[in-house]
Amino acid sequence: MNDLQDIDIFVSGGGVAGLAATIAFAQAGFTTLCADPAPPITDRDSDGADLRTTAFLQPSQAFLNRIGLWPRLADHATPLQVMRIVDAGGPEPVARASHDFDAADISDAPFGWNLPNWLLRREMVAHIESLPNATFRPGTGTADVLTRATEARIRLSDGTRLRAKLIVAADGRNSPVREAVGVPVQTTRYGQKALAFAVTHDAPHGNVSTEIHRTGGPFTLVPLPDHEGRPCSAIVWMEPGPEAQRLAALPEPAFEAEMTERSAHLYGPLKLVSRRTIWPIISQKADRLTAERTALVAEAAHVVPPIGAQGLNMSLGDIEALLDQAEANRDDPGAADGLARYNRARWPEISARVAGVDALNRASMTESQPLRDMRMRALGVLHAATPVRKTLMRMGLGTKG
Repeated sequence: MNDLQDIDIFVSGGGVAGLAATIAFAQAGFTTLCADPAPPITDRDSDGADLRTTAFLQPSQAFLNRIGLWPRLADHATPLQVMRIVDAGGPEPVARASHDFDAADISDAPFGWNLPNWLLRREMVAHIESLPNATFRPGTGTADVLTRATEARIRLSDGTRLRAKLIVAADGRNSPVREAVGVPVQTTRYGQKALAFAVTHDAPHGNVSTEIHRTGGPFTLVPLPDHEGRPCSAIVWMEPGPEAQRLAALPEPAFEAEMTERSAHLYGPLKLVSRRTIWPIISQKADRLTAERTALVAEAAHVVPPIGAQGLNMSLGDIEALLDQAEANRDDPGAADGLARYNRARWPEISARVAGVDALNRASMTESQPLRDMRMRALGVLHAATPVRKTLMRMGLGTKG
């Protein structure tokens, strides 16, 4: 495999963001190759399956429709009509204040649509197979990257040699491409970990995403389709690292008792219906989004705690902005002026959202009872002021007006 293969776009990383970038550029007519050292796990019950879910907010759903992917996803998606924030920060773990943010206040559509990450990978890989301009190379890593003013050269772990006009680094928070092109990052560690799993419960979720705040971080239930005839939700539960490790190791009955208590019993007893997965919580931002012939997207560019469905929606915003500049400069989608436009388009929003989610996470972690009481009162004031509430909802969606 010593021949040099010419392509337009090389995407390093085959997670949800990397697969979305591959689809976006291929459907736009660019010859696109995506490589990832780990084959995608596309079955819920397989070892290593990503049991987290993604809520695609309105702008992201519109982008997925633009690139032709949404029709494959729509039948699997659960709409999110209401986002409910519950304060359970009193002396006992019970709900003492609850505020609903209803999409109907600002839109005829739901806030977003929720899908399991393993299912997203399954449908994205299938869609890539239908695109003549797209190639996906699972089980193949990015070994070397060399950029020049006019081209980028890539060597894959199987010896394949590529010449591309643009490298899209979608290879995660520890991005090998970002390191190879010399872009530093600033990282904040909170000492938290998140547990992710699925549950069934007695009370229907009614397409309400519920975020329960006490201390350690939010406990969030996100609607899923019914499981074996019972209401079902995906949960992300954030706690200090040692506590999260303790919870992850509990026998199932003890774990179910603790998660039911942490949920403030809002949906009745919770029954675990998946494996438990655990991962560290950090906030991270690259010093810039571009290097020669290279654009950083998704977690190669920014990482935020899982609050307010911001993470992957920010990532799709990156891909859309990068696609826009590439389509405006089809002959050379990796030219320096186009990459500069991409950086200018995304940097202010990324900086603001990373800072905003950081502040929300720190507020959710507080153990001090006076500060928890202050948090509850502040949320009540913000919710009661209708113009402020609507503005916050639009900001969360990333829409204007």
